[in-house]
Amino acid sequence: MTYLVAGLRLLAYALTFALLAGPHWLALKLGRGRFAGHAPVWLHQVFLRLFQVRLTVTGTPPAPGEAALVIANHISWLDIPVLGAVRPLSFVAKSEIAGWPVIGTLARLQRTVFIDRARKRHTAVVNTEMSRRLRAGELIVLFAEGTTGDGTRLLPFRTSLVGAARAAITEGGLDRVRLQPLCIAYTRRNGLPLTRAERPDIAWYGDMELGPSVKLFFERGPIDVAVTWGQPIAFSAGTDRKVATALAEATVRRALQEAVTGRPPAPEPGPIPQPAHEVPPILIPAATA
Repeated sequence: MTYLVAGLRLLAYALTFALLAGPHWLALKLGRGRFAGHAPVWLHQVFLRLFQVRLTVTGTPPAPGEAALVIANHISWLDIPVLGAVRPLSFVAKSEIAGWPVIGTLARLQRTVFIDRARKRHTAVVNTEMSRRLRAGELIVLFAEGTTGDGTRLLPFRTSLVGAARAAITEGGLDRVRLQPLCIAYTRRNGLPLTRAERPDIAWYGDMELGPSVKLFFERGPIDVAVTWGQPIAFSAGTDRKVATALAEATVRRALQEAVTGRPPAPEPGPIPQPAHEVPPILIPAATA
């Protein structure tokens, strides 16, 4: 993609944002949930179309209005428009993003929940806000690794913010919250499978600068990305948070391995699940302590 073409597409994206931002902000103020939820989806879909990001979605997502905390891996700044184009949802992000030019504004319009990692007690505040959103039937995306990875390996999932699911039950009177594993995998560029050496050109992790990452995105051509909804996990008042998080991590790890290698992982011992029209949630025994 030449700089002229990239510039023209950025201009088209900016015009789309200008058309949607005012009505979207007003809808948020007036509590018009349907438009407020779908305006960011339309904006992200325009971004993907303009910049040739081809999205494939598989699996069974939460039903509209179902209380669900999405547990996802995190690879790039591109994850935001990719997931945002799938359906109305909000993200949990570090507080520094709120002050970033352009991106901070987009995050606020997406109704992002910001967490201050320097304040340990702030996790409780964030959990309370997330539980309020869950009780309202919203979809909240938590990047459970706590940072971005290289798109090949999965980092350990953190359990602290999964406490929002329990808060939604104990404080909001819900019987159960759906923990929804979700895998993001960038699989092809210019129609060819990505090699391990090429993945850092899409991933944004470690001490990489944002500017060069965006520049590579504009220069290198179309990208294929696969989003996979895993089997949901039923989280109730007695569910062991660590066990639930580990199960979500294993689900995302298997999906990422299959997307990256093109081969399903070796089957684990145990009964083979029978196919069903609707994927049943996984039930976890109550914590013993």
